[in-house]
Amino acid sequence: MTMVLKELQESVRVVWQTPVLWVTGIVAGLLGAVLWIMLNLSGTFFTSRLVIIAGLVMVLFVAGTFGLLKKNEKGAGTMVREGARYYFRVLLPGLVIFFMLMLVFVVIMTVMMIFSQGSTDYEAAGLCAIFFMVPTVFMAFFCDTAAVFEDLRVFASIRQSIVTVSRNTWKVLGFYVTCCVLSFIDFFVVAIIWEGLLFDKLEPLTHYNETQLAAFTPDQLVTMIGPDGMWVTALIIFLGVVFLVPILLTYKATFYQSLTKESPAATVQQMTGEFDSKGRWYKY
Repeated sequence: MTMVLKELQESVRVVWQTPVLWVTGIVAGLLGAVLWIMLNLSGTFFTSRLVIIAGLVMVLFVAGTFGLLKKNEKGAGTMVREGARYYFRVLLPGLVIFFMLMLVFVVIMTVMMIFSQGSTDYEAAGLCAIFFMVPTVFMAFFCDTAAVFEDLRVFASIRQSIVTVSRNTWKVLGFYVTCCVLSFIDFFVVAIIWEGLLFDKLEPLTHYNETQLAAFTPDQLVTMIGPDGMWVTALIIFLGVVFLVPILLTYKATFYQSLTKESPAATVQQMTGEFDSKGRWYKY
C-alpha cells in the first residue's frame, strides 16, 4: 500500500509540474459536457453516435499523455507526435477486448435462449456477462499503458498487462481502490457545488416523502432544473472531469512503470523474425 500512495503522490507532482497534461483533462471535460447537452437536446440517438466519436478523439490524447510521460518531456508538440504514433497501439487492444466481451455476451444470450426455449432472462444474462467482464477488465486494464511504454503490439500488450497484474495482484487492487476513492472525492465535491448552484431549483425535493423520492426519475430532475440547470450541470461535468482525468492517467502510467521496474521479468519482449527449415530462429 505504501507504493500505491507513493505513486499517487508522484503523479500529483508530475501533473502539477507538467501543465500540458491538463489538455487531456480539458478535452475530456469538453466532450463530457457536450455529450450531456446533446443528450438533453437531441436524445440518445445522436448522443450514442457522438460517444463513439468522443472515444476516438480521447484515444489520441490518452496515447499522447502516455507518450509524453514515457519521454519525460513537457511540450505540446511531443504530446501530439506521440499521440499520433501510438494511436492505434492504444486503440486496437481496447477494441479487441470490447469485441471479445461482446462475443461472450452473445454466446451467453444464445445459450440461455436455447435452454429456456426462446425466453431470455436478461437480468441473469447481464450477471453472467459481468462475471466474465470484471476479471477481463481487471487483468487487461494496463494493455494501453504497456503498448506505449513497452512499444508492444495488440496481443503482446494484452499479454503484458495480464502478466503484470497477475504478478502484482494485491498492489493492483490497491491501485483500483485508490482510483475509486479519488473518483468518489471528485464526484462528492462537484456534487456539493452543483447542489449549491441549483439550490433554488432543487429545494422542492426537500418536501418530497419517501414514496415520491422513490418514484422520482432522471427525466423529472432534468425538467425540474430547466435549461439553466442543464448548462450549469454541463459546467460541473467539465470541472469534475478536468481535475480527475489527468491525475488518473498519470497515476496509471507511473504505477505501471513502478510495477515493471520491480518485476522486470514480467516484461514481454516483442521480437520480429522467423524460423528456417531446420527450426533455427533468425531475428531481424
